[in-house]
Formats: sequence, C-alpha cells, structure tokens
Amino acid sequence: MEGRIMAQQKKSEAAGYKLAELLKLQVGSISGTIEREGLTLFGGSNNLLGSDEINDFCIEFLQLLVALLESRDPHDDASPQFHALEMYFNNLSKQILVRGGRVEDLVRYIQFMQRTLIDALDHDKQCTVGDARAMLLFLSGLFNELILAVFQAYLDEKERTVNAQEAELRETATPITEIWDGVLTLPIIGTLDSNRTMLVMEALLNRIAKEHASAVVIDLTGVKNIDSQVSHHLIQMVRAVQLMGSDAIITGIRPDIARALISLNIDLSNITTRASLSDGLKEAFLRMGIQVSHKAA
Repeated sequence: MEGRIMAQQKKSEAAGYKLAELLKLQVGSISGTIEREGLTLFGGSNNLLGSDEINDFCIEFLQLLVALLESRDPHDDASPQFHALEMYFNNLSKQILVRGGRVEDLVRYIQFMQRTLIDALDHDKQCTVGDARAMLLFLSGLFNELILAVFQAYLDEKERTVNAQEAELRETATPITEIWDGVLTLPIIGTLDSNRTMLVMEALLNRIAKEHASAVVIDLTGVKNIDSQVSHHLIQMVRAVQLMGSDAIITGIRPDIARALISLNIDLSNITTRASLSDGLKEAFLRMGIQVSHKAA
C-alpha cells in the first residue's frame, strides 16, 4: 500500500514538472490568451480592471502555478504553494467583486484558464497519453478548488456588505441627536419590537457615555404599537438611562399607547412624561437651569 502511494506521488511529481516545463515554453502565448479574455470580461467598457492590472494578474497566476507544479507534491492542498495560488484567486475575486463585478464572470474566467492550459497540452506532441491524463486530472482538481476559493470570496464580500447594511440600518433606526450640550433626543418611529428596542437601548447608552448627557428625551410620537415585552424593555431603557446619571423624559405618548400601557399594568409613576417633544425639551432645559423664552418681536 505504502509503495503504491509513493509511486503515485512520484508520478504526480513527474507530471507536475512536465506541465511546468510546458508552461515555461509557452508562457507568452498562454499569458496573452488569458490576458485577452480578462480584458474582455473585466476591462474595456466594464472598467473593472485596467489592462496593466490584468497583465500583472496573468503573469502572477502563471508564476504561482509553476511554483505549485514544481513543489514536492502539487496535490497537497496544505502546501504553501497551493495556499498562495488559492489566496491569489481569493484576492482577485474580492477586487473585482468590490468594483461591481459578477461572480459568474469570475468562474467563466477560471474555466477559460483551465481550457487554455488543456489546449496547450493538446498541442504538445511530446506529451504521452499517461502524462496528459495525469495533468488533466491534476488541472481538474486544482481549478475546482480555485472556483471554491472564488465562491468563498463572494460569500465573504456578501457577508461584509450585509453587515455594513445592518450597521447603517441600526444607525438610521436610532437617530440620536445632541440638540444642546448634555441634551439628547431619541425620536422612535415605526414598530418597536423587542429586538429593535434592545438595539436602540445599546446605542442610546453608548451615546450617553460618549456625550456625558444630563438629559435624554425619548419621543414615542411615531411608534405604531407596543406590546407587554416591548413596554418592559422601554422601562428598562429608562432605568438604565437613570442609572447612568441622566434624566429620562418620555414624550409623545398617544392615547392608544397610553391605554395599552395601562392595560398592561405598566407603572410610569416614577417616569417623567410630557405631551410633546417640545414640552420634553423645555423640561430638560429646566432641569439643567436653562431658561427658554420666546424672542420679542
């Protein structure tokens, strides 16, 4: 058994060296062929990669492939040479995807590279049937792994985009504004579910710590509905604000929201409430010793 493995490894090494020599002999034509396809897919009007970038990528690809073929075991996917080639395609994919490219075009490009190398084998008169078979099997396995690397890069980029969108959504969902030194306003609009309430509370507490806020006005005018769990989260938010040394003032409680809170037996006796946002701001200013008056005409 061990003897067969050793023989297979030697055969693989021999095929790898022969393919490497073939690439060296035909490097100009192979590089030119895959470069032209790269320009078609990613250059020109697509404007994803410049001609110099594509040229550099093609040369680097062939150099990395030759290094892998000349390694001790080209089939070893844990080798530094294999990892370098895999990372090359991963980075290439990320660059193209970030610039608006499509993963389908990347896969087509890799498949084109594979076909170009197979065509080079077909035109090599000195390549035996056995060597050609070993090289084809190697190329098939290698390019399957490279396509997986491209899809992994695609998934990584999608995850990065989704995370960025979620972060942006959280920021827009919690428009906390400092309208005066030490006074924050938090208008809550839309449906206030438990998950969103927790996100709002986290953002609010971080902002209080950052701005050293003395008062926070939480306006519920735009809240559509509220359930028992959310109301408890809201009370917890107010308590947390108070524990951080800030005054919490709730404004804009509509009649239907008030009835819902009463029916849920929510105790608001220790919480300051005002009818409108402007009334809440006046209360916040009053507690800070700031007098607000209308300017005389």
